[in-house]
Amino acid sequence: MTHKLANDVTDIREPQYNIDDIFYNRWSPRSFSEEEVPNDVLLSLFEAARWAPSAANFQPWHFIIARAQEDREKFYPFIFDGNRDWCERAPVLAVILSKTTTDNGHNRSHAFDTGAAWAHLALQAFNKGLITHAMGGFNPDKAREVLNIPDDYDIQCVVAIGYRGEKALLSEKDQNREKPSFRHSIDEFLFEGDFQQGLK
Repeated sequence: MTHKLANDVTDIREPQYNIDDIFYNRWSPRSFSEEEVPNDVLLSLFEAARWAPSAANFQPWHFIIARAQEDREKFYPFIFDGNRDWCERAPVLAVILSKTTTDNGHNRSHAFDTGAAWAHLALQAFNKGLITHAMGGFNPDKAREVLNIPDDYDIQCVVAIGYRGEKALLSEKDQNREKPSFRHSIDEFLFEGDFQQGLK
């Protein structure tokens, strides 16, 4: 599938090898429109997450979404101020959880598998013309208390979901950050044989 590449992507990102452009065209803007996301479009994101791979098919991912204003306002107190500045305009917020246990005990791959589900969700959102921005800047203890999350679930992140808004909606600080991030070159993270050897 070919996507229209935005100028702000092509100015910063260029793949080293030939890949589908969805992988480098998707990024995490902060400026959200307040336009509501239709139900079928939103649920398609979680349908995509549903089909992520998982060890022993445990499917440890869980999501709590907030669409109504009163539900979104429950999320705000546990999101750090730097993220509150921009994410309050997003029409959908989601908390991503991973179940740490199975009937057989601890699930060692719960976070890994839930990360795969998040990637599916983010790419489906891009395909639907949406933007997503995952946030690590929140208080997990407060989130657990407010949202009644059981102890055997890890809280991985909070995600803002919606349509992209104008850059001018952001503070000056966030306007300066409203661009795709760079990526390390492959030879910085790929090894062959063992951790001391680069790619041959």
